[in-house]
Amino acid sequence: MPLHPAPGNFTMMARTKEESRAIRAAEGGAEKSEYVKRAFSEIAPRYDLLNHLLSLNIDRIWRRKAIRQLGLSRNPGGYYVDLCAGTLDVSAALAATAGFRGSIIGADFAEPMLRAGREKILGVKAAPVVADALALPLRSNTSAGAIVAFGIRNVADLDAGIAEIHRVLEPGARFVILEFSTPRSPLINAGYQLYFNRVLPAVGGLISGHRTAYQYLPRSVANFPSEEELASRLTAAGFTSVSWKSLSFGIAAIHMGVKRA
Repeated sequence: MPLHPAPGNFTMMARTKEESRAIRAAEGGAEKSEYVKRAFSEIAPRYDLLNHLLSLNIDRIWRRKAIRQLGLSRNPGGYYVDLCAGTLDVSAALAATAGFRGSIIGADFAEPMLRAGREKILGVKAAPVVADALALPLRSNTSAGAIVAFGIRNVADLDAGIAEIHRVLEPGARFVILEFSTPRSPLINAGYQLYFNRVLPAVGGLISGHRTAYQYLPRSVANFPSEEELASRLTAAGFTSVSWKSLSFGIAAIHMGVKRA
């Protein structure tokens, strides 16, 4: 009888261990921050390609709609926070918005993601900053608005993350969240779950070379609060005029709250 497992068994053991980490991270375990930072750093070179491919470019439309909810006309020359900025898609789109003449801080704790998107903000007043969403290096009551696109569910402590954004916003400023959600229609949800749990992990894992990152994605969405619960958390954090709107049959949703003036 062999004293050690066969090489194939070592691979299976490692794979199972890594999948377990992804599951615990998606459920909000203690490993979440470390796992998310490492996984997104590793998939950074292919992140944009997969984002647009797997969403059929609908994500670009969603981002533009979310940016409109910031109400830039209130303070077009202020500075805005792009939270969990990733490869700076939102920062670039915000800078290109008609009438915008302010500046942008693109904050993310995965430096390779920011590095992968730095060319998008060349020539505009946007600065990538390596920072954790739970401890932003920004003064209180100074930001004209903040937006996070598909990143708030990756924050290790959701309520603490919302509270931190509330801290840095100036009175009257808006906080906008664009995030995946679960369709309410049973028929649409059935197709959505098939794509999200089968097709997306297979294609994402193949192209990125990171098997568990695209298994983490659907699990993290499944464990994320419903639209109603997220709205309640925004209200509990001190935001007023809280609202949300479903997009594309409930695949995603935009939330908005205003810091009390």
